[in-house]
Amino acid sequence: MASFSYIGRSADGQKLTGSYEAANAESVASRLAERGIIPLEIQPQEEQQSFVDSVNEAFGLERVEKQELIMFARQMYTISRSGIPLIKAIRGLASTTKQRGLEKVLLAIVEQLESGSSLANAMRHHPKVFDNMFVSMVDAGENSGQLEQTFKQIAEYIQQDVDNKKRVSAALRYPSFVIIALSIAITVVNIKVIPAFASMYAKFNAELPWTTKFLIGMSDVFVNYWPYMLLAIVALALVVRQHLKTEVGQRQWGKLKLRMPIIGSIIQQASMARYARGLALMLRSGVPINQSLGLVAAAMDNLYLSEQIMQIRRSVERGDSLLQAHGGVGIFTPLVLQMIAVGEESGRVEELLDEVALFYEEEVDYDLKRLSAKIEPIMIVVMAAFVMVLALGIFLPMWDMLSIQTR
Repeated sequence: MASFSYIGRSADGQKLTGSYEAANAESVASRLAERGIIPLEIQPQEEQQSFVDSVNEAFGLERVEKQELIMFARQMYTISRSGIPLIKAIRGLASTTKQRGLEKVLLAIVEQLESGSSLANAMRHHPKVFDNMFVSMVDAGENSGQLEQTFKQIAEYIQQDVDNKKRVSAALRYPSFVIIALSIAITVVNIKVIPAFASMYAKFNAELPWTTKFLIGMSDVFVNYWPYMLLAIVALALVVRQHLKTEVGQRQWGKLKLRMPIIGSIIQQASMARYARGLALMLRSGVPINQSLGLVAAAMDNLYLSEQIMQIRRSVERGDSLLQAHGGVGIFTPLVLQMIAVGEESGRVEELLDEVALFYEEEVDYDLKRLSAKIEPIMIVVMAAFVMVLALGIFLPMWDMLSIQTR
């Protein structure tokens, strides 16, 4: 909501000034009219963010999380079924939510509804909270008179999406921890352990094997050039981060994720499940096929896949069937294409797309259960190689010195 200052006159001609928080100037005029004040001038005020709001924004405390949206959609489904007026219902949700960011958004929506706006148009003013898919489904639900079912479908879709992301993140947590622990161990060994043995070998003028020379050389690099190494890592991270903000970088990263060994197929299957379920949801809500494809493409978190879906949309707009359009991008298996063909022939596209989503989700579950079995041998081999090189590099010279002394 924005702040507006006003100048008006009361019924007895007295000049009045003040300010209101409202969605627009028309809402301020309506409030003044209710109080019997004739508005003479209404001007928007420059918003000055308070210290508390600045801190909340800096730490992301006002960001609306997916779980908050799920709860909001479920509450709207229940409220819509009970027959409570929309404005009253949303104002009640704003007063009960503990998330300040969502509360501010809901109060702004109430202001816009009171000024005659539709719910979809009111939500469209808050793209950081309600994305295009959310708004388009609400719009379709309002126009079809099935708003309560729309909110139920939205809640189920977002919940499924969140669950899929959590499962993938949980599966990747173990190898991530192992890689971090291994990196810390290598750093500590090179900075603390190897230099101590290197100084001892130097005192005895021991003949060093290639493994020991390699370890000492790597340790010297860590000890003598660690500031430059740290600076290089930070600089590389910043360059990569800036590159990933560009369209080219996002496209390359999206394509690379799908080609990663072991986890690439899981990411692709989870993305395809999200696509199929989102498209089924949009079509079931009454959104046209070309608009549904565009909205689902925008909702994908992978630019490369988004462009493939937009290619499907262009093919459909040229008059191709769904089977031809999906077969042309090369990211769907023959079984999935067959299911899409059956759905198109039988007029049950939404139902078959749900089956496609279920198929991919089951594949993701199966691969996630086998992920640890695939990664553990690789991790064991890496750890064994590290320990073997470390042991040979440190203990071989000691054995040589002992053998010389015993002769």
